[in-house]
Amino acid sequence: MTLLGRVNHKAHLFTSGRKGLIDKIRSEIDHSSDIVWVHCASVGEFEQGRPLIEQYKSENPDKKILLTFFSPSGYELRKNYSKADWVYYLPIDVRRNAVAFLDTVQPSMALFIKYEYWFNYLFELKRRNIPTYVVSAIFMPGQRFFSWYGTIFRKMLRCFSHIFVQDELSKELLGGIGIENVTVSGDTRFDRVQAVAAAGRDIPQIKIFAEGHSCWVAGSTWPADEKIICAALGKLPSNKLVIAPHEVDKKHIENLLDLFQGYKVVRYTEVADQEMSAELISKLEAAEIMIIDTIGILSSVYRYSDFAYIGGGFGTGIHNILEAATYGVPVIFGPKYTRFKEAVDLVAKGGAKSITTQEEFETWCSRYLEDSALRKGNGHICLDYISNNIGATGRVLDGIYRMNRDK
Repeated sequence: MTLLGRVNHKAHLFTSGRKGLIDKIRSEIDHSSDIVWVHCASVGEFEQGRPLIEQYKSENPDKKILLTFFSPSGYELRKNYSKADWVYYLPIDVRRNAVAFLDTVQPSMALFIKYEYWFNYLFELKRRNIPTYVVSAIFMPGQRFFSWYGTIFRKMLRCFSHIFVQDELSKELLGGIGIENVTVSGDTRFDRVQAVAAAGRDIPQIKIFAEGHSCWVAGSTWPADEKIICAALGKLPSNKLVIAPHEVDKKHIENLLDLFQGYKVVRYTEVADQEMSAELISKLEAAEIMIIDTIGILSSVYRYSDFAYIGGGFGTGIHNILEAATYGVPVIFGPKYTRFKEAVDLVAKGGAKSITTQEEFETWCSRYLEDSALRKGNGHICLDYISNNIGATGRVLDGIYRMNRDK
């Protein structure tokens, strides 16, 4: 699928998924118990909110969870999420939709994950005195909330009952515009990635592919990342590569196969459901590159890596580095990382390396492949960083319980 094709496909899902949506919700909702509404922009925010949903549900089994997404990628991937009682697209933010949605759902509480500030929904929630929280929020000086033209955006922030932020800087910035109902609770993603690592999902095909070799994972890659990786491979010490592109449509996978022609490549979906025969084992052992041409397993793939490259840094911004760091894996990424606190922190600590050129990429890959002490040392920095930042889920829920109890 071409870039235009992907855009058109997502646009189709965006509009078709919202046709008759309020009527659909109205026909499916039941009010036998309180409904908690959780909203996420997309997949990344869902993973951030997931620990909250699951802990809240385990502690309040009588409550129901209604989960909404703005983006098609989030909804399509998680529409069957078992911990939510209902999963929908968020109806477009116009007043009539906000009124109809809230009239229908009648939530006892609303949680927005990280960001997504929709004026009509927030205004209606405040008007109805429904407790409304934003969780794992992060703010930076250049954002519109703090600009001369940011009046309407500041009004949206004042609609929240309480704001749970990731760091002290965010709290200070909000205090500077008169918003004091703020708690520094940390980032719930740390709890999520630690839980995934602790679950220890085994992927036998990748284990056999990687066993006995230096193996690294390139996750959430885009074409700009893939060109750098391909150009470097032939210059690196002996290694095996698992590459998991951000887009797994047929055309992108075909392009990857063309890019890596000359190498022994195996696609994950070719071997995922095969019986583990001697022939399959031999094929996996002989392969040099495995392409993960499916979604949903990358967070478990990182456990097989000696180091990881995280894509997006030569585009709009890097993807999730915590999924790799939680395994004690040092990470490398491109230059577009400064909007992500965890990346800034790990670069400063030495567990992560940002590269801007092909030569820098080759240098760090070679060093990690040749120097196990360096690799393990930087990996421990990543693991310690994860360990020192867990617990946000409990802090947020404790705060919410306390505020609702004191009302």
